[in-house]
Amino acid sequence: MLSNIPLSAANAMPQGILIVTGIIIAAIVVLAIILTFVPLGLWISALAAGVRIGIFNLIGMRLRRVVPSRIVNPLIKATKAGLNVSVDKLEAHYLAGGNVDRVVNALIAAQRANIPLEFERAAAIDLAGRDVLEAVQMSVNPKVIETPKVAAVAKDGIEVIVKARVTVRANIDRLVGGAGEETILARVGEGIVTTVGSSESHKEVLENPDSISQTVLNKSLHAGTAFEILSIDIADVDVGRNIGAQLLTDQAEADKRVSQAKAEERRAMAVAREQEMKAAVQEMRAKVVEAEAEVPKAMAAALREGKLGVLDYYNMRNIIADTQMRESISKMGGNETPETDKK
Repeated sequence: MLSNIPLSAANAMPQGILIVTGIIIAAIVVLAIILTFVPLGLWISALAAGVRIGIFNLIGMRLRRVVPSRIVNPLIKATKAGLNVSVDKLEAHYLAGGNVDRVVNALIAAQRANIPLEFERAAAIDLAGRDVLEAVQMSVNPKVIETPKVAAVAKDGIEVIVKARVTVRANIDRLVGGAGEETILARVGEGIVTTVGSSESHKEVLENPDSISQTVLNKSLHAGTAFEILSIDIADVDVGRNIGAQLLTDQAEADKRVSQAKAEERRAMAVAREQEMKAAVQEMRAKVVEAEAEVPKAMAAALREGKLGVLDYYNMRNIIADTQMRESISKMGGNETPETDKK
């Protein structure tokens, strides 16, 4: 029978199969592209959850470089929770760089806790860089912040080391523009230093640590912050170094060094003065020797001029010799006197 089939029909059969196969492959490729570009499964999930969103809206999200799942899934969650949030607001928040899922979770948590929170404020808090969900949770369940060890010195010079626990609650109305936890810790530390520093003795702080909490709370340290301080509890109080005694010791050591320097200066001046006096003595001795050298010259001039006779000269020499003899005898007598007394 195959011999009865015309040759043209036999050649046409493979060509027809190739065309049909090409059409099927092209259809599959086009369908794959459509399914990839159009989130059909996400659209079906939204319809099943009762969220009315058009397929062209999802295609528009693709064109605007928005991930549809980042918008549709939070929208489904908000709809199931009974929140009235539009797709445009969620998409605008996503395009602004916000976390849509976290904002929706915060709105749901605020609704369950009966905390008034609108989408615009939640979006603003999220765009400000704060965790809006954590803020809502802190409004329901206050957070305890533990301060580092704060060292302060009482008036008696004793160091007191204090550690406190601060219980704070988030204030949603001041989350935008309000100071953070670092400011709270800094202000509490300042209050601790002020309270301990105004105490007359470190014993007062040890006996009544509640005075620190009362003083700090009375200063309204949460003003201008994103939190409200509920309580300040002193967790630990330790006695540190005796700063006053150490300062006095350092001052005494400094005074000692100053006195030693001044004494060394006076000693150096005394040594210099002694050397000056020795030089002055040598100078005076030189003058005496010089004056004694002038005596023979004066006597010779007096002899030449006839003002001094030879007999007068010999009488003067005799007197000098007699004086020297008396001096030598007196010295000998002074040395022998002790031996005579012993006999």
